[in-house]
Amino acid sequence: MIKKIADFVLLPLRVILPPKKIRKIGLTPIIDERHNIVLEHVKGKLLDVGCGDNLLVKQYGDGIGVDVFPWKGIDILIHTPFMPFSEKKFDTITFMASINHIPESIRIQVLREAKRVLKDDGQIIITMITPKISYLGHNFLWGWRDPDIQDRGMKEGEEWGFSPKQMIEILKKADLKIESHKKFVYGLNHLYIVKK
Repeated sequence: MIKKIADFVLLPLRVILPPKKIRKIGLTPIIDERHNIVLEHVKGKLLDVGCGDNLLVKQYGDGIGVDVFPWKGIDILIHTPFMPFSEKKFDTITFMASINHIPESIRIQVLREAKRVLKDDGQIIITMITPKISYLGHNFLWGWRDPDIQDRGMKEGEEWGFSPKQMIEILKKADLKIESHKKFVYGLNHLYIVKK
């Protein structure tokens, strides 16, 4: 309880400092909160799309992390519109703060490909911040230490984030539906559980 209070009071510090420093002073990095809330919902065989350093798969233990950028630790470097997996292979597919980095021109195709490799009773878990929070954060708060911005940068067709209304529209175009939606990190981030 004391840690939760400290995390709340010192949120500005947790947003600005790198995760290693946050952990060192006994607070919870925002990325750890994101991983923890996603891990609460993961079941069965996991595919993490846009896995970055692949920490989620390593924490979970039974999955594959894929990305289009050669981050250290990924399992497979892929071109996401064409996932090299058989149909209905995964129980859970995650897009943690990554759908906005998929260019608009292929975003729906990537989601349909995720649907193809998802088991019929499987789930897609998405975390996403809104465009305003993302823009402010990446440009003024944590962007200076964000490897996604520093190493890879924002490419043409990428977005800063999506509002819940935008997420509903994107998923509808991919013939997917939101089963549940909740806010976390004091309402600044969104978790979507999506079904076929």
